[in-house]
Amino acid sequence: MADHVVNPTDEFVSQHPKGHFMQTSMWAKVKTDWSSRVVEVDGKGCMLLLIRKVPFFPYKIMYSPRGPVCDVHDRETLAELTKKCREVAKQVNAYTLKIDPDVESSDTEFADIMGGLGFKVKKTQNFEGIQPNYVFRLDVENRTEQEIMAGFHQKTRYNIRVAIKNGVEVSIGTRDDLPRFQEIMRETGTRDDFVIRPLSYFQRMYDVLGDNMRLYIAKYQGKIIAATIAVQFGDKVWYLYGASSNESRNVMPNYLLQWEMIKWSIETKCRIYDFRGVSGDLNEKNPLYGLYKFKKGFNGKFTEFVGEMELQFRPFVAWGLEKGMHAFVKVRGVLLRRATR
Repeated sequence: MADHVVNPTDEFVSQHPKGHFMQTSMWAKVKTDWSSRVVEVDGKGCMLLLIRKVPFFPYKIMYSPRGPVCDVHDRETLAELTKKCREVAKQVNAYTLKIDPDVESSDTEFADIMGGLGFKVKKTQNFEGIQPNYVFRLDVENRTEQEIMAGFHQKTRYNIRVAIKNGVEVSIGTRDDLPRFQEIMRETGTRDDFVIRPLSYFQRMYDVLGDNMRLYIAKYQGKIIAATIAVQFGDKVWYLYGASSNESRNVMPNYLLQWEMIKWSIETKCRIYDFRGVSGDLNEKNPLYGLYKFKKGFNGKFTEFVGEMELQFRPFVAWGLEKGMHAFVKVRGVLLRRATR
């Protein structure tokens, strides 16, 4: 593995089946607009808490991305972690805690435990949550490249061959390639109508995550036409960001990029390759259906998580602030989209 383990908690996270790079000290360093705390039950579980002040108000929000990391059916450990989160909330004046666990929606036992601890579930179909509620996950454990390729949809295999036949070359980029990546991200965001991160964010990811992150670049006739970012930690690789130019899309660079990232998960003897988010609305008229169809072609498992869970410490404050924050995020999104055009 290429893990960049820097402390005992990260070591625990890296070894746990529910481990996630967003639960590490590395990720806390990436999220510089949040402060962080870690709560843990020795040898049994932990949660990274990201904490941020609400603009114009004295309250803070706590968020644990893909937490907790523990046996999700261990009621005692979950209760102890929740108790410690409540203690941190009092210390920092947080009005709520949001989590989006790496637990499938079919796990009613976990949902019942968390409900008993005061958490409420919010379901989303598209990308309304902080993290996507629907993903594709490919089982790569103890499987060869040939076995995995054979499982792809015929059209997916064909498009990978199209890219290779047309001379598309995929390589590992450097920090110097990030400005071009961000340019293509801006192009993609304008085309597909989503907000993009600034260059400084990707540079910070590159600096902090080290060998756990790879920038893959696809060149055609000597020019970068598409690029992706993948993160490897513990027994998983995640496809995190993807960008493609409006030019030369017919040579199918995105298919070859996915295949190269999947190969990384095989090389590092991972258990899962995670394609990350897709829409849960599978109506073919949904503008996001094309993304679903693209990822489906790689024959991963369509996975629905249990959803975004919230533990409110100040329900009345939460009600008021959520209404205001929803409006703020909506307006900010419109302004940022205009700024990228």
